[in-house]
Amino acid sequence: MVAASSALSAPALVSKCTVLPEQKSNLGDLKLSVSDLPMLSCHYIQKGCLFTRPPFPIDYLISLLKKSLSQTLSHFPPLAGRFTTDSDGYIYITSNDAGVDFIHKNATVWSVRDVLSPVHVPENVKSFFALDRTVSYDGHYKPILTVQVTELADGVFIGCAMNHAVADGTSFWNFFNTFAELTKGIKKISKQPEFSRDSVLVSPAVLMIPDGGLKVTFDENEPLSERIFSFSRESILKLKARVNNNKWIDNGHVDAVELLGKQSNDTYWLKKAESNGEISSFQSLSTLLWRSVTRARKLHVNKMTTFRMAVNCRHRLNPKLDPLYFGNAIQSIPTYASAGDVLSKDLRWCAEQLNKNVNAHDDKTVRRFVEDWESNPRVFPLGNFDGASITMGSSPRFPMYDNDFGWGRPLAVRSGKANKFDGKISAFPGREGGGTVDLEVVLAPETMAGIESDHEFMQYVS
Repeated sequence: MVAASSALSAPALVSKCTVLPEQKSNLGDLKLSVSDLPMLSCHYIQKGCLFTRPPFPIDYLISLLKKSLSQTLSHFPPLAGRFTTDSDGYIYITSNDAGVDFIHKNATVWSVRDVLSPVHVPENVKSFFALDRTVSYDGHYKPILTVQVTELADGVFIGCAMNHAVADGTSFWNFFNTFAELTKGIKKISKQPEFSRDSVLVSPAVLMIPDGGLKVTFDENEPLSERIFSFSRESILKLKARVNNNKWIDNGHVDAVELLGKQSNDTYWLKKAESNGEISSFQSLSTLLWRSVTRARKLHVNKMTTFRMAVNCRHRLNPKLDPLYFGNAIQSIPTYASAGDVLSKDLRWCAEQLNKNVNAHDDKTVRRFVEDWESNPRVFPLGNFDGASITMGSSPRFPMYDNDFGWGRPLAVRSGKANKFDGKISAFPGREGGGTVDLEVVLAPETMAGIESDHEFMQYVS
């Protein structure tokens, strides 16, 4: 059955409807920020969770999810709204209670095994998401959010497509967690989103939109290979010890936050590690991938490579944004090094380059990025334009496996086709927790084959 998974038929549409917020919104218009506007040319975020089949009829599940989604939208009114553009060219989210789409599809010819067993992520997974190839600018007339529930023979997949100019990963998973909480029957949500728009990110600059709207900045049709590489706590600790030139000792009591060296859902290294020069586990893992992909691409030694990391700016600004600020509060930090340096110097040197740039991204740097954008408002150039770039997104600190809708934690997290190109990497927590990490790696097929035969990389893969 697994071998035939790529040939399985597309899910059949069972029903589609509009879900409205349980309570009418009284939230005013939210002006898109300097962090929101560049995402207008990006696809909608497409992420979701695979579950075992619930112990009750699917019709009951669909009814339950529609009800809890309606309740959730009352806490996240922008998601039930639409974009509006005023006469000055400013774009706003108008929380007008227009609602979101809710889709139920049947794919009971597929099993959980068909999704999880193949080495490479099956193309079929892309059909678990709505709004495929939809650009965020289209939120002027398309729903800001669409939820799709796909039933499998022995499981169910709950996938969300959310406008990327409305939310980043922090906001996306806060919504998803809240949706799960309310479905489970919790009366008071644990994390109320915050909608203020009074920071330096809200700018008087105007993004000029060309006639005909916006398009993604990469080739949507290039051939790609996608694989989830899993890294155990033990292998990450071994790699970290190697990068830090330390002897690896398993004391069995490593804190998961220290292990990843990440705070507040992004690549913000621990102050402790900064002070003693220690390279964190996630820096070590990122560096390993940087080197392996560069080697597999067979680049000239003088070719300049780029490793981009998306970082959360909520805690970097002074004054800080609320940790539950709803919107985009991310910036992309590039680190450059020649292919020759990446391959010939030791892993610690490469990791130090990443470390230096991320540590330096403080309030002053965030504001400098804002000023630079204001001087030349533009969409974010997502893609691998020179054949030598890697873009790291998402975070293993996002609470993806906290999404218990009432019958257990997810079996896996998967994403759709959105915003994928050669060199796009997404970091997820491993299902086991405790510092395990999954890297969703998207590469040109020949580059994927290269890293799969790279012993230095594969020795750390579970």
